[in-house]
Amino acid sequence: MYDFDNQVAVVTGAAGNLGSTVAKLFHRAGAKLALVDIGFDRSQQASWRHAENAGLFEADLTDVNQVNHSVDQVIQRFKRIDILANVAGGFRMGPLVHETPVQDWDFMLDMNAKSVFLMCRAVIPHMLKRKKGRVVNVAARAAVEGKARMAPYCISKAAVITLTQSLAAEHKHNNINVNCILPGTIDTPQNRADMPGSNFSNWVPPTELANEILHLCSKQANGVTGAAVPVYGKS
Repeated sequence: MYDFDNQVAVVTGAAGNLGSTVAKLFHRAGAKLALVDIGFDRSQQASWRHAENAGLFEADLTDVNQVNHSVDQVIQRFKRIDILANVAGGFRMGPLVHETPVQDWDFMLDMNAKSVFLMCRAVIPHMLKRKKGRVVNVAARAAVEGKARMAPYCISKAAVITLTQSLAAEHKHNNINVNCILPGTIDTPQNRADMPGSNFSNWVPPTELANEILHLCSKQANGVTGAAVPVYGKS
């Protein structure tokens, strides 16, 4: 069991399957939570309304002004940020590269790469002031090998790996560790609906991915920075 007592963790994509799982595990481990997403439904708002030391912050993570405003709100409430888990992102299959609309390219790059860049850009200065911090980004197995009809997605997740490595190199002497995980196919209701003939037992449960995120944010991973950790399960 990890201990994040009194640490402030920002989790993006907190309304999604993986983000909500990450948030719950951090909460059980004693962290104060800033949950960020473009929106939360009523059930999610209700489930966190009475949670001690947790707050919901709505923002479009591809908009620099909304990102900066949400981080300012987190600092106003919690006074600091110890952990940033960049879970927000998305997947979309598409046409062949030469048939790909520019807006589809921009959509994937914005959702998966720009969102991580903007959050790191806004949060890391606060970590530098306190000379400590942990950042974990979510890339994907598809980042390490291009796939047909998935170029914008693969490239956007490859950018997350390179951004992670660059940030780790920049801050390795500042006590700020920056790592990313590479999920295989995640076992979510949406993936099951999209791929009904698959063997779901081979997919990676969100809890296993969340546990690895917590591990990389813990003192047990003090010596790990710049890593891209595969979490493929049997997928």
